[in-house]
Amino acid sequence: MKMQDKNKQDIDVFGKAIFAYYHYQDETDIIVHSPDFDDDIIPVSVLFRNYEEMPALEKEALNKSYGKVLDVGCGAGSHTLYLQQQKDLDVTGIDISKGAIEICKLRGCKNVKVQDYFDWKAEKYDTLLFMMNGTGIIEKLSNLDRFFEHTKSLMTTNGQLLIDSSDLSYLLDPDEDGGIWVDPDQGYYGELEFSISYKGETSDKFNWLYLDFPSLELAANKNGFSCELIKKGDHYDYLAKLKVL
Repeated sequence: MKMQDKNKQDIDVFGKAIFAYYHYQDETDIIVHSPDFDDDIIPVSVLFRNYEEMPALEKEALNKSYGKVLDVGCGAGSHTLYLQQQKDLDVTGIDISKGAIEICKLRGCKNVKVQDYFDWKAEKYDTLLFMMNGTGIIEKLSNLDRFFEHTKSLMTTNGQLLIDSSDLSYLLDPDEDGGIWVDPDQGYYGELEFSISYKGETSDKFNWLYLDFPSLELAANKNGFSCELIKKGDHYDYLAKLKVL
């Protein structure tokens, strides 16, 4: 989970954790809080993993990246570094965490900036990369049109969007026929609220979207994109490739 967009908390949780791990090998976990689930953890080492340590979906996305790349929510820069060093691509990494971008630079990322994705209007890219539940920054289903409009403005004629997410319907109780019942008054089941903490400091609450593939495909087609399921993961997750029609 890479906090990239609207989570503009004053406490730079990811930045502090990434800084401490890089400089002092401090392995204190980031804690994830949600009213819907028990607390979870993000081991900071995950943000520094090399290609061999990445899950299959991330490897597939990196393998399919080409041309000028925008790595959205680049975190500690692991994806940016791989594309820059191993594939010799022109990569820009952006993240709202000032601390994370500082470490990206120290790790050797050539072009990284502290930047909100929805405010980024610098140039056009052949590959837009959204990893570690990339749909999260959309926050709500109601923001999908805005997301696609902005994304389209950043893509070259042959550009592609590579994005991963998970279908959380597996958390719902199936009925006798194996289907699931969703209460329309409760909103979409993939719209969650989180906060994160590190060493006793806790961020503001923020929204985060997990999007099932059929819903992504429907929204993509509505906004003039093709949407192809590239690969399924081991736990209801998937990688999709989208292109402007």
